This record gives sequence, C-alpha cells and structure tokens, in this order.
Amino acid sequence: MNYTDVIRERRSIRKYKPEADVPQEHIQMILEAAMMAPSACNTRPWEFFVTKNVEVKEALMQAQPYCKMLKTAPAAIVVCGRPDLQEGKCNDYWPQDCGAAIENILLQAKALGYGSCWCGCYPVMDRVTAIQEILHTESIPVAIVAIGVADEEPAARGFFDPERVTYL
Repeated sequence: MNYTDVIRERRSIRKYKPEADVPQEHIQMILEAAMMAPSACNTRPWEFFVTKNVEVKEALMQAQPYCKMLKTAPAAIVVCGRPDLQEGKCNDYWPQDCGAAIENILLQAKALGYGSCWCGCYPVMDRVTAIQEILHTESIPVAIVAIGVADEEPAARGFFDPERVTYL
C-alpha cells in the first residue's frame, strides 16, 4: 500500500477481531514510526506504554470512557508527553510533538494492515490523573491508541474542503 492510499484509507476503528493478535515485531515497527515524528528542537518529549493486558485495558476504559473499543482491540499504546524534556528550550510544544507521533502510529498501523483509533486524554485532567495512576508515571497521557485487526469498514469521514483553504 503506498503512502497516499494509507492516508486516504485510514479510519477510526472501534471494532476489532479480538482473536487476531498484533505481534511484537509490528508493535516495534509502530513505535519506531512514532519516534521518527518531528519534534520541537528534536527534544522527542514522549514516552510510550504498550499493553495487551485485559485488566490494564479495562482500567484504561474506566479512566477514558470513550475508549471502549479496547474491549476487543488486542493492543493499546498510551502516548505520554514529557514536558520536562523541553525545559529551557522549545518549551510547551510537547502536545503538538505527541500529536505528530500519534499520527505516525495510526499511519504505520494502517500500512501494516491494522485498524486503530486515537482517544484523547490530555487536556482533560481527570483522565490524565487516572491514567497516570494506572501507569505509575508522572508523564502526561496525551492519548490512548487502540490497535488491532479491524472488524468493521466505516466510511470515510474526512474530506477535502476547498472552503477551508486560502491561497496567498
């Protein structure tokens, strides 16, 4: 699948084939893609937590009520920001940097034949705090990304809107 197709065919998947695993080599490829994302001053202000554990996924679903797809998704990646890595230079760009890493996760997952869904956490602080407790971390949970073999084929929701473009 070429890059143009990956972008245009990526969807937010909320139903997965729970019996279809995501092998460790694919998780690693997805994380490598995430870490290839650009970041302000190349500070790479992120940290990733990966789980396939049913109890951990259940706790994440309690903390982030819109990620119920973790019930069937075999894997979840929690992308966390590390603003401490930007102190003194390029301060406060960590949310954008994590967003770039998340998009790379979504696109690499699609290129490998998986579906995914991005569920935001930050800046909703009750979600952030609850997930920090689950993960035993001080880094800031930006999003939970569900990954697995899709068990649905939703229609595209994104589209080109020329009304939102101004050429100068």
